[in-house]
Formats: sequence, C-alpha cells, structure tokens
Amino acid sequence: MQIDPRHLLQIWAIVDAGGMSEAAAILGMTQPGLSRTVAYLETRLGEPLFLRNRRPIEPTPLCRDLADLGAAVRRATVRASDVAESFRRGERGDIRIGGTPFFMDALVSAMVGRFQRTRPNVRIEQVYGYTASLAEKVRAGQLDLAICPVEVFDTDSDLTFDPILTGRNVVACRAGHPLLALDGLQPADLLRYPWTEPPAGSPLSADLRTALVNLGAEHVRINFSGASLAGILAHLGHSDSLAVLPFGVVFARRQADNITALPVLPSGVPRALGFVQSKLMPPGPAALQLKMHVLSAFAALRPEMEDYARLCRVYRPDHE
Repeated sequence: MQIDPRHLLQIWAIVDAGGMSEAAAILGMTQPGLSRTVAYLETRLGEPLFLRNRRPIEPTPLCRDLADLGAAVRRATVRASDVAESFRRGERGDIRIGGTPFFMDALVSAMVGRFQRTRPNVRIEQVYGYTASLAEKVRAGQLDLAICPVEVFDTDSDLTFDPILTGRNVVACRAGHPLLALDGLQPADLLRYPWTEPPAGSPLSADLRTALVNLGAEHVRINFSGASLAGILAHLGHSDSLAVLPFGVVFARRQADNITALPVLPSGVPRALGFVQSKLMPPGPAALQLKMHVLSAFAALRPEMEDYARLCRVYRPDHE
C-alpha cells in the first residue's frame, strides 16, 4: 500500500501539535479537511489512528510510526527548500570553466580556491584550451564560462565578453639574470641568450616567434620547449633562458618561482583578457557568483600589479 507523503506530513502535524485544529493551522488547512484525511487513511489502513474520546488527542502505535515517517518528510521538505534557496544564491551547483593554461594555473585557480572557501557545496570543473576552442565549447553548452584573450570582439556575436585586464606580454627571466644589471638594455642583448618556448600551437608560442623577429633575430634560438607552466617557470628560475610570458603570470609567480620581467616590451598583437559566456545559455547563479568573485579579485590586484610594473620598468613611457 502506497501512502501519499502529504498524508504522512499531516499525521506528523497532528501528533506534533497535539490536536486537529492546531495542526490544521500549521498546515494551512481547515480542521474538517484534516479530519476527512484522517478518516480516509483509517479506512484504507483498516486501523484507527487515534484513540477515541481521549483528550488531548492520543495516537495509536501505528499512528506514531506513521508520524515518525511524516517527520522525515517534513525534514526532507525543509531541506529541499534550503537547497533550492542555496542554489538561487549561488552557494550550490556545478560550474564548468575553461581557460588558457598559463593564466588559469598562475592566477585563476587560486581565486577559485578562495571562492570555494565560502561555497564548499559548489563543484567546479576546470578545463584548458585556447580562445577558438573555448568559445566553441561555450556555444555548445559544454562550458558555463571561459577566460581567454581576445584580439577583436564581435559585438554581434552570440557570445558576450567582459574584460578583466589588458593582455600584455613581457620578457621574463630569473630574478638574478645578468641582463638586469645592464643599463640601456638593447635588443641585441636579449638575442645573446637562449629562449624557452611554450607548447606548440599556443598563442604564446606565436607571440615568442613574433617578438624574436621584431628583435632582429635571424633564427630562433630555443633551448627548452613544450613544458607546462610549472615546468617552464622552474626552468626559467634556474637558467639564463628568457621567455615571453603574460605580465599577469610573471606578477603572480614572481616570488614563488624567482622570476621577474625585463624592462622591455615585446611587440605583439594587442589583446584583452576576459570572460566569454553565451547570450543564449546564460550561466547559472553559482557561475555568475564565481565570475563576480574573479572580477573583484583582479580589481583588488590591479594597484599591486601596477606598482610591480613600475618597479620592473615594464611600462616605460617610450613604450606606451
């Protein structure tokens, strides 16, 4: 015999409140309506639920067992309401976020960790990719958000773009590199040293090649390539190699990996780094909360990043 969970909840309310009228008020029902439910259940069960002519109302053993089940229904109902409200507040749910490997590992993953301190019920899946593939995943509904560099954004697109910061590359080296001691650093000075190359096919790999050509290199002198961000930074921090890296990555890893930026700006395609999301399939509440968290975190970092840029003399007036 299957019993409607609402009927179990009503039995619980009667037992808990100690009377029909009191339970009806709690449930938002009329007392006659609740009495009819009790009579209906007694007929179906073939057993009384309350002892007759007892004041206050006294449940039978069967009624008490059903009331215990009704209490469980009540707890589940309250819990379901809490879960739904928590989801609406962005405190619960799944987020699928993608981004370029170096930027995600150097900066965003730590921000995601801080976000989850106060939202432990939010599950986040982070994937890697470059702008074109990430944009297609957003379009296909496979990602809620993507963080990637964009050169020119089409405002008529089915995607939206919210900038985080200007995507500038710098020439990175270890903190004690001999070039840092030179006054009036010249392009030829940089070409005396080997270079570290990011994985083939990445935008940074193309940026490195462009930068070396603009520096006047007749051939590309690469002595380390293909590694992840951790591998490249570890190599850079213990060698005299140079690398073209996003300024944000150098800023974030300057202390942990003993790297810094030389006072030159490699030529390259101007980009903005930001959030890409779908107009047709907007992100859920938790994803929007994460987006606001990351934007706020970068806004808070911006003054420190500008101070570090001035310290490194990365943004010299003659390069603006």
